[in-house]
Amino acid sequence: MTNALRYIFGILLLVGGFMIGAAWNTPSKNNNNSATDSSAQSAPSARADEDIIAEIPAELNPDEKATIRLFENASPSVAYITTSSFRQSFYNQTVTEVPKGSGSGFIWDNKGHVVTNFHVVQGADKFLIQLAHLQEGIEAELVGVAPSKDLAVLQLKTIPDDITPLPVGGSENLLVGQSVYAIGNPFGLDYTLTTGIISALGREIEGTDGTPIKDVIQTDAAINPGNSGGPLLNSSGKLIGVNTAIYSPSGAYAGIGFSIPVDAVKWVVPELIKYGKIQRPTLGVSLANSRIMAQLRMEGVLVVDVERGSAADRAGIQPTKRSRFGDIVLGDVIVGINDDAITKYGDLILALEKYKPGQEITVKVMRDEKEVELQLTLDEARD
Repeated sequence: MTNALRYIFGILLLVGGFMIGAAWNTPSKNNNNSATDSSAQSAPSARADEDIIAEIPAELNPDEKATIRLFENASPSVAYITTSSFRQSFYNQTVTEVPKGSGSGFIWDNKGHVVTNFHVVQGADKFLIQLAHLQEGIEAELVGVAPSKDLAVLQLKTIPDDITPLPVGGSENLLVGQSVYAIGNPFGLDYTLTTGIISALGREIEGTDGTPIKDVIQTDAAINPGNSGGPLLNSSGKLIGVNTAIYSPSGAYAGIGFSIPVDAVKWVVPELIKYGKIQRPTLGVSLANSRIMAQLRMEGVLVVDVERGSAADRAGIQPTKRSRFGDIVLGDVIVGINDDAITKYGDLILALEKYKPGQEITVKVMRDEKEVELQLTLDEARD
């Protein structure tokens, strides 16, 4: 009897041990499956990260990678603009839409405003905006123009949710030799990037209406027909100019392109959006840039030229000129507008923004090392 009990007890121990072992292995197996599943779920993310990294080949140098990233970040904000006009038949009432031209532009703000050159939209009745990330173009309407600055603003009739304005930089402290990047649609070729340097500063070109545009940026970045209205960017991808013209006897790129400085764009565009034209007050003077003031070690803004018949001319502001011996005789240096001190060009722009054309102001200038106060009635800036 005892042997039988021992035999039965032994069988029970074997069965119990088997069941305990199975129960022990099952959670382990489940845990292993969970780990495997987790690994399988994370694998696509790892592969996705590798794909993202692989978009820019590792063998490219840092400058190339930076340029690629700049283009990828900026191109969604660059617009390809096609224009057309409507013509009515001489023999009947039929109206025909006729293609007129094309150019470039860029997104200015989240409200769907697009900045371009005036000569891109001049004489057109219909405007179609194509953005890089959209399959179909968006119709736009003309908001305002400034022929004297060769600038215009369009408004998208339908605003995409993912619209991306270009970041805006400054042009006051630009230097000859720094790298620049132009994005546009030369000859209708979508989203072309060209690179170069700033070749010169303070250039002067003629606006569409014949008015001189001063302090223009000269660059050797290739700017061809169709690039007009597109952005000129610095190495940080910020807007520093609007590409507007080329110097070329043949009409094709010859190594010299020009861009309207962004500091001018920053005050013209809000005027066009608000009024449809420039309504900014003006003194009627041409001013020296910050580099010249730094060389002269002077604060304020040096008057280089005074427009004949302008507010400054009527007030008696003196321009810079040459003596009969050929020496440069410095003109008045503007150091104050009413109660605002003027130490640099930006101060003058901000001070004038407080006033409207027709208002009288007191302009304080340094002349022959003495401060002189002049009464001046502001003119309205011309388009």
